[in-house]
Amino acid sequence: MTVLAGLWYRRGGWGWLLAPLGLLFAAVAGRRRRVLQCRYQGRPFAAPVVVVGNISVGGTGKTPLLMALAQRLSARGRRPGIVSRGYGGKPGPTPVLVTPAHLPAVVGDEPRLIAQTTGCPVVVCADRRAAVDWLLANCDCDLVLSDDGLQHYRLHRDFEIAVLDGERGLGNGRCLPAGPLREPPGRLAEVDAVVVNGGDYRAPVAALRMALRPVAFRHLASGRHYPAGLLPPEWGKDGRVHAVAGIGNPERFRATLETLGVNADLRPLPDHHALSAADLRFPDALPVVITAKDAVKCERLADPRLWVLEVVAELTAEDWEKLLDQIDGLIGQTHSTR
Repeated sequence: MTVLAGLWYRRGGWGWLLAPLGLLFAAVAGRRRRVLQCRYQGRPFAAPVVVVGNISVGGTGKTPLLMALAQRLSARGRRPGIVSRGYGGKPGPTPVLVTPAHLPAVVGDEPRLIAQTTGCPVVVCADRRAAVDWLLANCDCDLVLSDDGLQHYRLHRDFEIAVLDGERGLGNGRCLPAGPLREPPGRLAEVDAVVVNGGDYRAPVAALRMALRPVAFRHLASGRHYPAGLLPPEWGKDGRVHAVAGIGNPERFRATLETLGVNADLRPLPDHHALSAADLRFPDALPVVITAKDAVKCERLADPRLWVLEVVAELTAEDWEKLLDQIDGLIGQTHSTR
């Protein structure tokens, strides 16, 4: 994957040799979409469904955006529930309601983080239709948010949000395996909202700008918090730490730490990697900073060196209002009671 990513996100090279495969992938993906949408898009649920996803592989910031959406909608008096595939976990063939007792190895790291952060009901299942059915039958929800699933066309959706990485953009603009895209760039013209996370990438369609704002360093074992602009005193004046990140774009994590004055030695790991004590072992006693997504997999390690950088997704007040009003307007519209 690392070799392919190098081809996807840089100009030149021999990546063009894979272009015919990318065209074939796009054609197959387009046909699959047409067939499944024809079959399922006319079968709405009893509550509107909002999908927050992307058209590229790797991390784009969709989960932080979904969590912020859930929290802001809850503050408006809405009752959002959330569904997820549970990637990285093994929830089984039937829907599972995520609880604090569930291990990320069972329900997935992102669903565990979402449930912990938002307090909303989160249901995981490989079949997102089944997850939505279970959620609406067993929880008091008037809106469903789907974490990822833009390409899960068996799932009827009323609103689509595509999140782009503002540093890497769409790469070379080609579909897998010639490029990083799951669908052609033209798909962005068909979603209801495009959100660009960080960077200076100019999307091919009108887009909202998002930033992941660091808010605090949290000591995992004790729960102590320090504002992100203030380094914990036990770190020392030079701010030297080890950083470990099992996310889609680990370099973004290091860059964020550096903006806070942290001198981070990064150990990148694959997205959704099941962290173990060995992954966090270093030959010195420097602090180890991890992401909130990785932290849910380290809660039982009781390692006093571990610190978590907590971030929140931010849009301008005007863009938040626009996006929330659009989603708010879906609630109360006529839906099937299936």
